[in-house]
Amino acid sequence: MAGVIPAEDIRVTGSRTLRFEGADHDSGISFFLVTNEPGQGPGLHRHPYSERWTVLEGQATITVGDEQVVARAGDTAVVGPHVWHGFTNTGTSTLRIMCVHASATMIQENR
Repeated sequence: MAGVIPAEDIRVTGSRTLRFEGADHDSGISFFLVTNEPGQGPGLHRHPYSERWTVLEGQATITVGDEQVVARAGDTAVVGPHVWHGFTNTGTSTLRIMCVHASATMIQENR
């Protein structure tokens, strides 16, 4: 069934981040649409499926295993299943990043 999901229906409480859990909407993927200020970002974590990020605005330093890469607006990065990863807004302005999970249900283990 097609339809629009209002942002307020999937907003993380007390945050600007949106969390779309695919299983709740008959979708095979899930995502976070994150809006962070400089210095903010999730700690290291991993999933039993792949994840990909696309930077929409700003700059992120993304940790994938033992490596770090810098991604800017328009860049996409991918991490495979079971690999520790995270990102931080290392720019001087707001970071907007779409984090797509290859799963209808988000499963996360924090380090």
